[in-house]
Amino acid sequence: MTEPVCAAPPAQDSSAAKVPPQAPEARPRVSIVIPVYNSEATLERLCRQILVELAPDWHLQIVLVDDGSGDNSAAICRSLHERHPESIACVLLAKNFGEHNAVMAGLNRVEGDYCVIMDDDFQNPIREVDRMLREVMKGYDVVYAHYERKRHSLWRNLGSRLHNLMATYALGKPKGLYLSSFKAMSGFLIEEAIKYRGPDPFLDAIILRVTRNIGVLTVTHEAREHGASGYTVAKLLSLWGNMIVAFSIYPLRIIGLYGLIAAAAGTLYSGYKFVQWLSPALPNPDRFETLNASIWFFRGSILLTLSIIGEYVGRIYKNLSSAPQYVVRTELPSRPEAGGKGRLNGGE
Repeated sequence: MTEPVCAAPPAQDSSAAKVPPQAPEARPRVSIVIPVYNSEATLERLCRQILVELAPDWHLQIVLVDDGSGDNSAAICRSLHERHPESIACVLLAKNFGEHNAVMAGLNRVEGDYCVIMDDDFQNPIREVDRMLREVMKGYDVVYAHYERKRHSLWRNLGSRLHNLMATYALGKPKGLYLSSFKAMSGFLIEEAIKYRGPDPFLDAIILRVTRNIGVLTVTHEAREHGASGYTVAKLLSLWGNMIVAFSIYPLRIIGLYGLIAAAAGTLYSGYKFVQWLSPALPNPDRFETLNASIWFFRGSILLTLSIIGEYVGRIYKNLSSAPQYVVRTELPSRPEAGGKGRLNGGE
């Protein structure tokens, strides 16, 4: 286990004059990052409940990242910042970049010592945020939520199971760990995660690259209050492809194994045909059928290999071309001095 973020205070020299101890900060500083997408029906009520339920115990910064919503979510984010400038930061992206890109935009603007990433649809109960924060403060780098019962649709739950199975082999994820989007992170992990500047971030893969000091907390998963999940089958496939190609060499190893099997099969088949040609008791092979079968077999192998290698070349191109993780159209940072509280955003 890695060391906790907060180190023990240095021992004082007993010969030095005693200084009256300073009053400790009443509330720990925490940030809540919420990627926002078409959530005009829930966003205002969500932020209001977060402030009411969590502000008494935590010094809050809420970072709202609008990921190119097609409804009135961006205007609501602006309005919430105007009414609560001391607590709410607003980041409006120029277009839809995807959930993980939006989360990275939020993490780059976190000012708390700890951070919670949660959804905008009330599927993550606010009461569980408090539990997640207290768990990560025990010394973990990250704490993932584990749901007693998931309230997603059947196909989404099946997709999540497949996603976690793929992550186990492609990323080296511990088998018992569920990679939930609802998680709490330490300041150390936040600083390490935002060092990643690639155009296609996958936050869980970045986390697994940094640490194995991971906690799990069983929480409640509520039904979605409004609308439907933005994850279509196409988006899930894109997410899986990004996870496997951008953060692992697993496909290359599969290609190598496939090539070895194909080569062995080709060698055995060629040997069989050679024996058949030498033996007078066996019918001579049809050259056209033999050649045609071999051509199609190896043509498919070559095309499969080229398609996966092409994915890696495309990723290299995107990195070399400096494709951005996200583009911010408007940013409205939180201003703690507006409320005369705390030390967020560098204020005293």
